[in-house]
Amino acid sequence: MQQLAVNKIRCYSHHGCLPEETQIGGYYEVDLILNADFTEAMHSDQLIHTIDYCRVYETVKKCMAQPSKLIEHVAARIGLQLLDNEPLLHSATVSVTKINPPLNGILDSVTFKHTSYRSDESKLKD
Repeated sequence: MQQLAVNKIRCYSHHGCLPEETQIGGYYEVDLILNADFTEAMHSDQLIHTIDYCRVYETVKKCMAQPSKLIEHVAARIGLQLLDNEPLLHSATVSVTKINPPLNGILDSVTFKHTSYRSDESKLKD
């Protein structure tokens, strides 16, 4: 088992519990650790034998475009969608970082990290 890291996918999205967050939006970063057997790709040097990170990027952008109240929900949705889209994927660790969350203080960011596994049977409520 090997890992492919996809780092700092930047998004402007409309997640949050406050009305201002869903109207105005804010900046987010998504980091991924994708676990799979990349042995065949290492030997063949062919894109068909690996996880196409361009396709992964598009999956993340699509999931981030769908508003949610909680970044926990967004991270789980991304992980499950990646597992649905990528047959080679064994598990996906998704970190969603909310940059400058609104609160009465100074805080750079908040990050939620979640690992989804191929054996996950759970479905999310939209």
